[in-house]
Amino acid sequence: MSQQVQGVIAPGKNEPVRVETIIVPDPGPGEAVVKVQACGVCHTDLHYKQGGINDDFPFLLGHEAAGVVESVGPDVTDVAPGDFVILNWRAVCGNCRACLRGRPWYCFNTHNARQKMTLLDGTELSPALGIGAFAEKTLVAAGQCTKVDPAVSASVAGLLGCGVMAGIGAAINTGEVGRGDTVAVIGCGGVGDASIVGARLAGAARIIAVDIDDRKLETAKTMGATHTVNSRSTDPVEAIRELTGGFGADVVIEAVGHPETYRQAFYARDLAGTVVLVGVPTPEMKLELPLLDVFGRGGSLKSSWYGDCLPSRDFPMLIDLHQQGRIDLGAFVTETIGLGDVEQAFARMHEGDVLRSVVRF
Repeated sequence: MSQQVQGVIAPGKNEPVRVETIIVPDPGPGEAVVKVQACGVCHTDLHYKQGGINDDFPFLLGHEAAGVVESVGPDVTDVAPGDFVILNWRAVCGNCRACLRGRPWYCFNTHNARQKMTLLDGTELSPALGIGAFAEKTLVAAGQCTKVDPAVSASVAGLLGCGVMAGIGAAINTGEVGRGDTVAVIGCGGVGDASIVGARLAGAARIIAVDIDDRKLETAKTMGATHTVNSRSTDPVEAIRELTGGFGADVVIEAVGHPETYRQAFYARDLAGTVVLVGVPTPEMKLELPLLDVFGRGGSLKSSWYGDCLPSRDFPMLIDLHQQGRIDLGAFVTETIGLGDVEQAFARMHEGDVLRSVVRF
């Protein structure tokens, strides 16, 4: 039988979010119902609310979540009721051309639950990133559930479902930061700070944090940045070159998603260096670069999808590192809030007051 739960929906473009009663169907083949324990408020949810992803309103927001599997449908063998899981939005299929080539983190056929959650009047909801976890319970594909050690706090574990994994993965997986490398991170919100954590974990010798907000730069220092640059008052390209012997950084991670900051990243890297775009642009943005400069500087220009992570591999590893004290995932949690506080959390996000607000159930 279906269940009625409370969830946060975005009813229309730029309209305030509201708490509504959601109908969650019983899981069908390959599906699972998860009782959500915590869900981070991510900038991607704000993109959905603003219509920056698509216009399939109403959206059931929330995707950066952890909880306990309540029930599973037929043919589900990887998870079972009672398992503590992190939800992910790239459930790999195992059969597409990327998976068959041994690169499942590029899976081209990721899947979600086939059934739809609805409002009481039957209106179908579009779950954010196929998850919809600003709700007491949510229906997902079983492959979107990754089991981890239940000893870790759900507020911490859920952050790996999106932002923190995207940042750490941008440094370790996409950027392939190595021991002794110089790294610059442009944009020191949650994803940028996670990139700093990833660069430090990989053994970077120098990590340069760039932002226009001194408060964010101070936080970046606590995450592992060795140097900071306020790009509101200083040319970041010149500053990064000065801090790297005039050459530029080996890896520059752009965590803003804007043409101007991408150009800064492009010119702030060393010859044959790597640029990693992990910030999410909006559809109307365009980038112009002299093609001769693209050719002449060599190296790699990469986009990082979800930190190029494989949830079954990376989530348990990072939870283990957190429990060993080698990374502090808890440092990303600024506050815990209730379902009714999501709209205010979006406002605080804009003001730069938080790394992550986390909804606790």
